[in-house]
Amino acid sequence: MSKKVAVIMGSDSDFPVVKGAVEKLKSFSVPVEVHVMSAHRTPDAAAEFSKNAVANGFGVIIAAAGKAAHLGGVLAAHTILPVIGIPVKSTELDGLDALLSTVQMPPGIPVATVGIDNASNAAILAVQMLALSDPELAQALQKMKQDMAEGVAKKDAAMQEKVNSL
Repeated sequence: MSKKVAVIMGSDSDFPVVKGAVEKLKSFSVPVEVHVMSAHRTPDAAAEFSKNAVANGFGVIIAAAGKAAHLGGVLAAHTILPVIGIPVKSTELDGLDALLSTVQMPPGIPVATVGIDNASNAAILAVQMLALSDPELAQALQKMKQDMAEGVAKKDAAMQEKVNSL
């Protein structure tokens, strides 16, 4: 069985974004746990979760947060696991604040960061990380890439038909 992925969000209001990551992880049959923890309101809980993540069977942590978005950094500071940040768009600054807070980490505390609200890519990156030691996940990723390529080829063929009928 594959290692688990933790999806941690700074607020339950982030769930509409995070839901995409959970759905994508489940589509790969990756075990996932979802929690609400705040870098600012529950820093001890976030640190404790992260410190124990390896012992609790996790392989990757995804952290979704808006505004100051320090959650990914707090989690990354307390674990050796890879942490993937999802900057969440808020009403102020269109998520640019969260993007910069997530991606601008000090040396030694990396947080891989996907695009604003791009939970699906965070999940795919987590699956790619787990697939390094899980041949079944690697095969599933290869199939996903093949399916995407076939989908683009079908769209191209349909476009050629449209253009040729003009």
